[in-house]
Amino acid sequence: MKTQSLTQSMSWLHTWVGLVFGWLLFAIFLTGTLAVFDKEIDVWMRPEAPAHKVDQTKAAQRAMAYLQARYGDASAWNIGLPTERSPDLTISSGEQRRGGPRQYLDPATGEPVAVRDTAGGGHFFRFHFTLNMPRNIGIWLVGFAAIGMLVALFSSLIIHKKFFKEFFTFRPGKGQRSWLDAHNATGVLVLPFHLMITYTGLVIFSLIYMPAAVDALFDGDRQAAFGRGQHEHRGVADVAAVTPAQLTAIGPVLAEAERVMGEIGSLSVSNPGRSDARIEARPVLGNRIELTKGKSMVFDGVSGAVIRQPESNSGAILSQRVIAGLHFAQFGGYPMRWLYFLCSFASCAMIATGLVLFTVKRRRRHDAEGPIAARLYHVAERLNVAVIAGLGLACVGYLWANRLLPVELSGRGGVEVRVFFAIWLLSLVHACCRPYIQAWREQLGLAALMCLLLPLLSSMTLENPWAESIRLYVELTAIACGALWAFCAWRTGQSKARVAPRRQSQTVAQVQ
Repeated sequence: MKTQSLTQSMSWLHTWVGLVFGWLLFAIFLTGTLAVFDKEIDVWMRPEAPAHKVDQTKAAQRAMAYLQARYGDASAWNIGLPTERSPDLTISSGEQRRGGPRQYLDPATGEPVAVRDTAGGGHFFRFHFTLNMPRNIGIWLVGFAAIGMLVALFSSLIIHKKFFKEFFTFRPGKGQRSWLDAHNATGVLVLPFHLMITYTGLVIFSLIYMPAAVDALFDGDRQAAFGRGQHEHRGVADVAAVTPAQLTAIGPVLAEAERVMGEIGSLSVSNPGRSDARIEARPVLGNRIELTKGKSMVFDGVSGAVIRQPESNSGAILSQRVIAGLHFAQFGGYPMRWLYFLCSFASCAMIATGLVLFTVKRRRRHDAEGPIAARLYHVAERLNVAVIAGLGLACVGYLWANRLLPVELSGRGGVEVRVFFAIWLLSLVHACCRPYIQAWREQLGLAALMCLLLPLLSSMTLENPWAESIRLYVELTAIACGALWAFCAWRTGQSKARVAPRRQSQTVAQVQ
């Protein structure tokens, strides 16, 4: 009995783990790539929101005045402040903080603004880690895919021993050899990023995947495990002594919070207009590598005195938050964000070239390996088209839906998401009905055309489409992606043109 070497065993494992999880991983990585700029996509998809650059203190004062005039008797006020990535000023009243309806205000005047309902860039972010499924199911599926990604990466370290040689080797126009070179180059180029982003993605949900420690030590209370909630009632006035009182000036509160925690992203005011009022300031996520989500600073709403400083983390919690911060890339500003975007795009290219390489290597073996194998390879070819080209088409179609759907449409954000999935499903139907190469060309070409025409669509549907520079940058990025899709469509046509003469020459040689 012939035994396989370690390299051959790892090659088999790499191939089939990559194929089984490859389609799911490509969808996760592509939507994750777009989610790097989820806030910017939010701004693009809400073009009615004013583009004024206003000081946070003035914006907060206008929001407080609006809330006082219209919701003075509410139990709580919530204010989303304009930041570098998102210039919007939003408010809500009541105990809700996230996920509820918000009112947009003009930061310069404090007047309400009607903004279209949209799922925004948050759709790509949510799909990235839940696949738009029920949260627990989606997170587990993404976790299994991440483990498959790690298996594929570590097995590749055994298979490919000559990293530098393979990185500098690329032979275009050589069919299977070219796909292999492209796969190796993109894999080696950002291998540290592949490993980091996959491992940190697993760590983020480690308490879901491995809850035993929290269940045993904290009876399943995750808030207690992270040290939250122990200071919630510290310094609260006696209920019997509560009297009407005016809120303190918000300027000094914001200044102190910014001095301690960096740029502030939101404010919450509990019991406004009473002597037991409290102001909670929360930082944006982009101040440092440590993920600051959940951190806050609490002030007395009447005197402005600090009641609670941001919680200090234990070593274990700090490590977890640093690892999570590495995944979310909320630090380092736009240079770091663009670096993550390009590295993640390279990850998409690595996965895509690996999937295509699988079918290219086996295209000539269909008949030799039997009808079942031939059917499997046929299905894999069609899935490659639908997942790689079709998902890109669905993403840009989602942006087109934002501009074309009626602004007053009820449940408009949900309709945008349904358009996204409808286009993706149609791409699969198209891939099954059309010849393989032709399906690639048509879907890549249509995705390229829609990306390139996105600025024209905005100019036709909006009065002042580029009032906010962020919206212009989103469309310039779409144009760059469109150019890349167009090049891929052109190269696909070139490969078809080369294959036909080669087959004809082989036929003539056999006849002679």
